[in-house]
Amino acid sequence: MSATAVLAFTNPGTGQRFGEVAMTTPAEVQAAVDDLRATGEAWRRKTIAERVRVLRQVQALLIDARDEISEVISQDHGKSRQDALIEVFVTVDVLNTACRNAARWLRRERVANGLYLFKRFYVEPRPHGVVAVLAPWNYPLLLALQPALSALLVGNTVVLKPSEVTGATGVLIERLLQRVPELAPYVRVVHGDGRVGAALVQARPDFIFLTGSTPTGKKVMAAAAEHVIPVVCELGGKDAMIVLDDADVDPAVEWGSWGAYFNSGQTCMAVERVYVLPRVYDEFVSKSVAAAQRFKAGYSLDTDARYNLGPVTSEAQLRLIEAQMAEAVAKGARVLTGGRGPGQFYEPTVLVDVTHDMQIMRDETFGPILPIMRARDEAEAVRLANDSPFGLSASVWSRDLEHARAVADQLQVGSVIINDTLAHFGVPSLPFGGVKESGFGRAHGREGVLQFTQSFAYATGQPPHPLDIATVLRRPGHYDLAAAMLRLAFGVTPRQRLEPVRELASAQVKKLNAGRLTLGLGALTAAAVLALALGARRGRK
Repeated sequence: MSATAVLAFTNPGTGQRFGEVAMTTPAEVQAAVDDLRATGEAWRRKTIAERVRVLRQVQALLIDARDEISEVISQDHGKSRQDALIEVFVTVDVLNTACRNAARWLRRERVANGLYLFKRFYVEPRPHGVVAVLAPWNYPLLLALQPALSALLVGNTVVLKPSEVTGATGVLIERLLQRVPELAPYVRVVHGDGRVGAALVQARPDFIFLTGSTPTGKKVMAAAAEHVIPVVCELGGKDAMIVLDDADVDPAVEWGSWGAYFNSGQTCMAVERVYVLPRVYDEFVSKSVAAAQRFKAGYSLDTDARYNLGPVTSEAQLRLIEAQMAEAVAKGARVLTGGRGPGQFYEPTVLVDVTHDMQIMRDETFGPILPIMRARDEAEAVRLANDSPFGLSASVWSRDLEHARAVADQLQVGSVIINDTLAHFGVPSLPFGGVKESGFGRAHGREGVLQFTQSFAYATGQPPHPLDIATVLRRPGHYDLAAAMLRLAFGVTPRQRLEPVRELASAQVKKLNAGRLTLGLGALTAAAVLALALGARRGRK
């Protein structure tokens, strides 16, 4: 990579170039990781309350800078100022929840004693060290700051690489973080394309958090494996929407369409395929066409712009959408409304007569397309929804909530929302993430914070006590006693619990008769008491 390489900023809504930033060189990436590793101990040593106090300054800054943020995101991504403000809203909500609960989520916990009656054992979450955050372009503020701030909260330092597609937002984030002097030394932003991301992985951070496509996730995991770096990935999705026979069609159409077209379909848990049962299929399709035609695509920097969706942000993504649509039509799918618009715009599109051998029903589309398929019955709808390499999220529509829950429980996804779409991602205490090729790990909630930690375990107490079961097990000549304690403490059946008592008692009688009594009844009693005490304490802390 040339030291003079630059990343240009182009507004996808207008095609106008509005800025640039110099790409970070591999040497600069390595220096950032090294510097944060050297200085990170000071941040880790701060109390949770101190780190919360600093991050509250970020929270206040995001609120005060809301207009500046929404303007840059709108220019950079093409979404409306209001949709950009939603990113600020959710980012602040998630940060506020994490700060409010940090002391409880990160506290030390005592665990059960195991074989030791006279020691105490604890586990506490500790930071990894230097965390690399590889962020996507579809929500360039939210999906960059949410993991970065969570990682910082628990005591890590962070190197953030924003997407090259929305580079101006990355510069904005860097500028905002520099306005918090107490935090600025512990976070760096590196700018550039995939080569900068590769350099960041090769710089050997201690942990990697990636939000992106499944192919990108596989490349990052392969590169990280060379250095045994742990990775958490939130990857692609192909979210299914199931409309049951007893669904209320009007809200299903309204909010199913919104779930497909919001952010121009550039959302990991967007509605990307719909399975409708026969009784409501025709009504759902006709009303979906009308709903799509009510959406208005366009671009404006006004804060009160009335457009429902902006352009497709990336030219590469636009080409992918067109390729999937062409392949579907060639195989028999019909476009009822929508299609390619001017520039980088793509009109909200309703597609029917789709089948599962089409890419548009199997691969992530990331565009404003609503493919609708008739399912013969509920069982087929579930089977088709699960017939996917992805497993991020899904929605189920029914007037009967128990019925909907029964269907939802059969879906192979990380989360399900009933009678709505997308909204569950905005709940800051609700973990969000996928299964299968949609990745692993979780954003939001306690799980989203603790994934940036590793469990540290320690034991404390006086030197080994002679009456501890573990101490007895260390010394030779106690096989029979150990076998008895094993069954007394952990036996599942009455036979397992009573058998050692009979065996030891019988052994003592034989030894007494032979004049070789070596294990008195007192030892047997002590063994029973110790074993029973262990059994009683197994679940105690």
